[in-house]
Amino acid sequence: MDYEGQICRAPMERASFMLPVAVGCSYNRCRFCMLFKHLKYRELPVEQVEEELKRVKGVGGSPKKIFLGDGNAFGLKTERLLEILGLVRRYFPDFQEANMDATVTNIRMKSDEELLRLSEAGVRHLYLGIECGLDDVLLAMDKDHSLQEVYEAIERIQAAGMIYDAHMMTGIAGKGRGMENAERMAEFYNRTRPGRIINFSLFIHRESPLYEDIAAGKFVPANELENLEEERRLLSILKGWDLEYDGFHDFIAYRVRGKLPKDRQKMLASLDGCIREYGRQEEIVAYVQDIKGSPAWIPPIGEIVGEVLDKRRRYWYD
Repeated sequence: MDYEGQICRAPMERASFMLPVAVGCSYNRCRFCMLFKHLKYRELPVEQVEEELKRVKGVGGSPKKIFLGDGNAFGLKTERLLEILGLVRRYFPDFQEANMDATVTNIRMKSDEELLRLSEAGVRHLYLGIECGLDDVLLAMDKDHSLQEVYEAIERIQAAGMIYDAHMMTGIAGKGRGMENAERMAEFYNRTRPGRIINFSLFIHRESPLYEDIAAGKFVPANELENLEEERRLLSILKGWDLEYDGFHDFIAYRVRGKLPKDRQKMLASLDGCIREYGRQEEIVAYVQDIKGSPAWIPPIGEIVGEVLDKRRRYWYD
């Protein structure tokens, strides 16, 4: 497969055949995200998509689940998506479902009739970047939606027969607001009942707009201990409906996953152990190494923003 950019998809899609239909993200404005900033968004020609289907079929592939890439494939026009799904079914008659990332705007731009047609063509799981349960934070992060708009979008895709899954980020609300966000997120999830929640705990890229906000004193990041405590609070008050949860903390190499309510106590016990461990350590904030390569240590941010962050320990994560 010829793939341009960085592959990023939910771990639940690891067994799905990944079929690129676009390069980059058509929105690409979220202040924390650097996955697609170096790419110019474009849709791939249908002929190129078909060549990939031919290649996979030619080596004996017969996938039942397809993940359409890249950043928000659901943003393609409905007719283009239906054409691609028609090709998928032609080459793989046993195909069962197509899943992909989506934004609230993608959904808002499609009529109820279009959503139903896509559902009938095999679209099942849409992964929405909810990220946070606080409207002021969504606005500050330049997300494309308010929380109310997410409720409305989810109601529409569920009515069409699709399943919504949620991306979120502990730490996105900043220092001191983790518990507030956990409670708002739990309220949101308990009402909307996603099939899956994937938590990519916030890490901050040196070249991201969010880093500029930190340097300007507009955003103070939570440390990793706060992020773990936020995650624990969320999992303790989520209601159970056979919900799949996968939480990543790449910077501290910690991950907690399972199904709720079945695995709740095991997951909470794991988090308790990790919280105890990092509660004994010096404060850590997750910064990620830039793509050009950076020194092993970030220069003290205190030199940039005075007293805002001068007492924090900072690493680059490679």
